[in-house]
Amino acid sequence: MELAPVSKRVFLTLPDTVYADLERWADLQGRPIANLANYLVERAIEQAKTSGELPSVKESKPHEAKSP
Repeated sequence: MELAPVSKRVFLTLPDTVYADLERWADLQGRPIANLANYLVERAIEQAKTSGELPSVKESKPHEAKSP
């Protein structure tokens, strides 16, 4: 039996101006802020894959922890 994929939660801190713009944009579209943020992240990842900025999983090196 195969398990269904589970969505992951990510917590982030945004500058007040970015949050205000995101809130206004979400309101104009009639959607929750989190829903719009999710869409924007997914779109950015797809664009990074298309441009080659984010290589496919097959081309990626094993995950290494990065120091801040």
